[in-house]
This record gives sequence, C-alpha cells and structure tokens, in this order.
Amino acid sequence: MDRDTKASTGRLAEVWNDTVDLRHLAWAIVIGIGVSVAGFYAASGWLRSRVASPELAHAYAMLAGLAGCLLAGVICARLFPPKREVVEHSASHDPAWRAEVLAELAAQPGGLGTLADLPPAVVEELKALDLYELFAAPAATASPSLPQGAAKEVLA
Repeated sequence: MDRDTKASTGRLAEVWNDTVDLRHLAWAIVIGIGVSVAGFYAASGWLRSRVASPELAHAYAMLAGLAGCLLAGVICARLFPPKREVVEHSASHDPAWRAEVLAELAAQPGGLGTLADLPPAVVEELKALDLYELFAAPAATASPSLPQGAAKEVLA
C-alpha cells in the first residue's frame, strides 16, 4: 500500500453505495452551492429588467440555478476522480472457492439437480462460459432423489 492510499484510507466513506473522500465531498457541496446560487442570483438580476412578470423571471432564474447544479456536477467530476478500486483477480477463479459454492448450492432445498434436466441452450451457455465441467462433476455424485426441476431453478 503506498503512502497516498494509507493517508486517504481514514477519510473515505460510503455514500449511496459509492466510495467518496470526505474532503472532496465537502468541497463538492461547497462548489455545488456556490455555482447554483450564483447562477440563480445572476439570472434573477438579469431577468428582472427583461421579463414583464417577476414570477416568470423568478421561475427562469430557478432554471438557471438548476443548470448551475449540472455545471457544478461537471466541475466536481473533473476535479475529483473516482475513488473506486478495481480488482481484476477474484476468488471466483479459485477451484476451491467454486467447490465450496457448489457444496452450498447442493445443500439448499432441491439441490443442484442434473445437467440432463437443462435445455440445450443452457448447456451450450455453460460450455461457452467454461462452467459445464464444474457442474458435471457434482452431477456424477449427486443422488437420484433430487427433484426434476432443481437444476433448472439453480442454473437458469
């Protein structure tokens, strides 16, 4: 872990299922308020002298404030890059992990069922995803007392 990652770890938080830096979030709020309010008051002042109805001028100024919110979003997106950490290697490629998951699925009511119960299109998809052998091995040791539609429910 590099120094920047260690330093920033303490100030990260999860907001709406996304990871954010709390200082960047605070700045983004300040920028959003500043740009949108400035847009509202600038448009309000400019429109008062050009529009006959003050209510209409106020409504258009509110639209300018909303446009300011969008502009603030673009500014903040440029200033503060995402804090996500993309991991390309996952446990799903580990054969031991896959065997554990299959054992958990087999322990569920209905079990895994058999590959013979599956439609040909699903079998072809399993082969294309290199998952056919994974399900074929437990199917050889599965008990014949499993319900007929169990494999369809789990795999489909």
